[in-house]
Amino acid sequence: MSFTAAASGLVVFLLSVSVVQGEHGWGVTYSSTEICAVKGSTVEIRCSFTYPSTWKGGVNTVEKTFWFTEKKDDECVDLTTVSEYAGRVEDLCENNICTLRLRNLRESDSVQYKFRIKTNQDTYFGYPGPTLSVTDSPKPPSVSVSPSAEIEEGSSVTLTCSSDANPAANYTWYQEDGNAHLSSFNEGPRLFLSSIPSSDSGQYYCRAGNMLGNTISESISIDVTCE
Repeated sequence: MSFTAAASGLVVFLLSVSVVQGEHGWGVTYSSTEICAVKGSTVEIRCSFTYPSTWKGGVNTVEKTFWFTEKKDDECVDLTTVSEYAGRVEDLCENNICTLRLRNLRESDSVQYKFRIKTNQDTYFGYPGPTLSVTDSPKPPSVSVSPSAEIEEGSSVTLTCSSDANPAANYTWYQEDGNAHLSSFNEGPRLFLSSIPSSDSGQYYCRAGNMLGNTISESISIDVTCE
């Protein structure tokens, strides 16, 4: 495993081993099979390629190389022509070594990337290509309470916390005491309070966190009324 700092953020390369696909002189070697990068950062995906100097009885010369993620009408679509990547992608090639540079990464960029060679005689692409996973720190979590009606002493209440994050967030619950101090007392996306006493009235918070950061919710007020 190796770690590389990019201009706009942290890029983590996983399973950084050479993977070669090829036959009869055709080949693509990817430097990584799986890549993990932070949303908003820049990532570089690299490969080298080979091709036979002669093919189908004639001289074989490269006309075009490009990266793609999908096909349209059974044709590979050059990533530099895809609107979702406009202004964010560069395709850099020199001496049969090519680099796809993606800036301002989005979660939708989490797909498999493949490299295609087109010569005057034939076409070839390396499959499977590297898979990119774009991660993101948790968004401010939202908290809901059920039942939402008046809560009576001795009843049961469920609080649910949710946050958009990749990798998925872990959750911790806090209750504010009379001195405005927060004390943690439960983990998980749901907090179940059974046979709730009036002393459990107060402000509750949820914290969502993953390897990229933590964020805490707005408070939700629980007011337990006596029977």
